[in-house]
Amino acid sequence: MAVLIDTVADAAGLPRHPEKAHRPDQPVLRKPGWIRVKAPVSPGYLDTRQIVRQNGLHTVCEEAGCPNIGECWEKKHATFMIMGDTCTRACAFCNVKTGLPGALDPMEPVHVAEATAKLGLAHVVVTSVDRDDLKDGGAAHFAAVIHAIRARCPKTTIEVLTPDFLRKDGAAELVVAAQPDIFNHNLETVPSKYLTVRPGARYFVSIRLLQRVKEIDAAMFTKSGIMVGLGEERNEVLQVMDDLRAAGVDFLTIGQYLQPSRKHHPVARFVPPEEFKALAMIAYAKGFSLVAASPLTRSSHHAGEDFARLKARRTAR
Repeated sequence: MAVLIDTVADAAGLPRHPEKAHRPDQPVLRKPGWIRVKAPVSPGYLDTRQIVRQNGLHTVCEEAGCPNIGECWEKKHATFMIMGDTCTRACAFCNVKTGLPGALDPMEPVHVAEATAKLGLAHVVVTSVDRDDLKDGGAAHFAAVIHAIRARCPKTTIEVLTPDFLRKDGAAELVVAAQPDIFNHNLETVPSKYLTVRPGARYFVSIRLLQRVKEIDAAMFTKSGIMVGLGEERNEVLQVMDDLRAAGVDFLTIGQYLQPSRKHHPVARFVPPEEFKALAMIAYAKGFSLVAASPLTRSSHHAGEDFARLKARRTAR
């Protein structure tokens, strides 16, 4: 598997995760045969990287060390990460740099829209770091990016993957008013693991955000995802499914947690493909319109194709 990004330090030699620097090393399990990816070296990958660099953008593909970057960028599919490359949270699973972020770039919406056009994206995914330092958590910036993409690429469908906007009243309303085609917010894990895996977040705040989106616009597609292999119990995963369905969520993704470095939360186990298939069957039985579940499933992996399937299933009902 290719090393996509330095998980210890950035280009200036500073700790990428200062809050993890002095933690004891965690064991790293050997990856099983069903988790294998090709090194990103194709011409399409290099073209995508050049377009991202030319527009001064960040992608979650790189910052989070996504294992699917070679496949996606070869097809010129990239997930833009707005509001900088530094997160105010310090989740134990995440490879995105943590610290005090800089000021927002007012030209970023234009640059994202331009890159969307140059890549010829029919469907674009826009995510962000957590910006607890901003009064609205960055909701207005999300809206500005959506409007800029609409103006530059009116036929492109837009998916947002937002933070939880914890204690940011009115943030969901700002983003929904900009009319993305799909609103995604990931729960990441089961409630019992939040204290160790996602300590800056609150499980029921995330559930409530997804529920609130449906209250504002019942027709808007909503989506959420979790990782498995963090030590969760099967019945806990099934309870998360029930909570998401109670919030009206349409689309569920389930993927294997992969440990970015020895300083991150360890992998408790690698879940075999047949268990993912079983979870997908259960999720469909619980009423999700679409489920993507496999070891390498990620929120934005095959997002365009999945969104087309999601729309088709609603139309068929």
